[in-house]
Amino acid sequence: MKSLLLLYVSLFVILTACEPPADKVPQWTTYELVLTSEEDYDNPYVDVDVWAVFENEAGLRLTRPAFWDGGSIWKVRFASPDETSLWSWTSVASNEKDAGLHGVSGRLQAVPYTGEDPFVTHGLLKMSPGRRSVVHHDGTSFFLVGDTPWALPWRATLEQAQIYAGDRQYKGFNAALLMSVQPDMNAEGPNARDTPQGFLRGFSDLQDGHVNQLIPEYFQNLDGVTGILLDHGIVPVYQPIFHGFGWKGLQVLGDVIVAEEYVRYVKYLLARYGSRPAIWLISGDGGARNAGIKESGEMLEEWDAYGQPTGFHYNPCDDYVPEWGKRDSLFRCLHENKIHQDKDWLDFQWAQTGHNGEHLYHKVDKMYDNLPTKGVANGEPTYEGMNGGKNGLGWWQGEEAWMQLMSGGTMGVVYGAAGLWQWKVTDDEEGWTDWATQPLSWRGAMDLEGSKYVGYVAKVLGNYDLQDIERRPDLITEGEGFLLAKEGELYISYFQQSASMGIGGTRGMSHYWVNPKTNERSASSPAEGEVFQPPYAPAVLIVENN
Repeated sequence: MKSLLLLYVSLFVILTACEPPADKVPQWTTYELVLTSEEDYDNPYVDVDVWAVFENEAGLRLTRPAFWDGGSIWKVRFASPDETSLWSWTSVASNEKDAGLHGVSGRLQAVPYTGEDPFVTHGLLKMSPGRRSVVHHDGTSFFLVGDTPWALPWRATLEQAQIYAGDRQYKGFNAALLMSVQPDMNAEGPNARDTPQGFLRGFSDLQDGHVNQLIPEYFQNLDGVTGILLDHGIVPVYQPIFHGFGWKGLQVLGDVIVAEEYVRYVKYLLARYGSRPAIWLISGDGGARNAGIKESGEMLEEWDAYGQPTGFHYNPCDDYVPEWGKRDSLFRCLHENKIHQDKDWLDFQWAQTGHNGEHLYHKVDKMYDNLPTKGVANGEPTYEGMNGGKNGLGWWQGEEAWMQLMSGGTMGVVYGAAGLWQWKVTDDEEGWTDWATQPLSWRGAMDLEGSKYVGYVAKVLGNYDLQDIERRPDLITEGEGFLLAKEGELYISYFQQSASMGIGGTRGMSHYWVNPKTNERSASSPAEGEVFQPPYAPAVLIVENN
């Protein structure tokens, strides 16, 4: 018996010694598994589901879906949420007979991250405890300052993406709203980037009303685009297939898509991009009742191991029906900015105020009060230069951003520019009506003055912990105005006029003033009383307990 026991021990030691060492993977960096199918599929994207289950010594289980990357290749991307665990993983496939996809296993060793990338240092994104804000997994605040280069994924070259990302990072932006594929079924043009009327195709059957024939090379290029954004501190906000207007208003697929196909594609995006910082915008410019939206939210709740933020971007007609809405389906139009408000999988609700150059703050004001609480922002104000270069110019954008924030859009602010959102190749590229465009290419539109003022919002507030900051008009003791507060810690007010304001509980705290048009700030000094008189207008007041 003793000899048999010694034999078993010896065999165990030999087998353990022969097992290859686990790959070392820094916390929150992406580890990519490559699986090779041993069977042929008519349509790999549709015909087989693949995923991998990761488990550490503490019993934590995380499941990550795989994505087809062309030929016989499937990939799984995983990020360890800790810095010490030994993770074991096993692949699972709906076709259990495919030994290349099903039952493959391995190990990886999580180790501390020693670099300086803040997205890796602080972890992926999630909602704050109070549900009003986005934070990193370690609790660090992420105040969203977003831009809308919607057509960047399928029109821009990688070199152009580098130029764009460098400009937006310098100005202070940290998020970019993206149409992940060109959504208009009736759009025509060369299958090429940086070409008048051209755009790359992500699906070969989208023009036929379906997304079943995926083109892996498109998404391999999109990996490069999103990687450039992330390298510049800009989180991609992924909109799968647009609803509403789309790129040229040529019948968006999102309004008529088959629910199963929409969910499958959202899951593909999750698999491909969900191991790095991401925000899922599963309804874009619609009423959030379209096929596949609810089902995609439920799928993300089940399959997103990291719980990154999921939400909606509505069309403008929450409380009225515009002329285009009267000609369109009210099913898509009316929504009141609170569809699926009670669903656990829904994290944020974004208003849209349209493109007529009106400052409309009541929308986020109403959304802020909706229960249960969700993150709120105005996801689409008037883009700078809409209506042939007439609407939303210059400081209009700064005023809009500060007032949307103060009115309840505390998740963050969003900017847009005509010419940039379409990623126009030349100043005179055709294909858009006057209300939607101006005679500027993406390059010219990128330099419009208003983007500077919106970026200043980030530069003024970026170093503060703004998670779950609240509207607190009840703390105003004298005068009228706007006030955000984390009582006893931080108070922020935007003064449109030079009238004074009293703020209770701020005596002796430090305060300073910022000119939102120049980002110039005064020296910090103790508040002698609780009444504040701006030295100029407009002005931003910061009161902090430090």
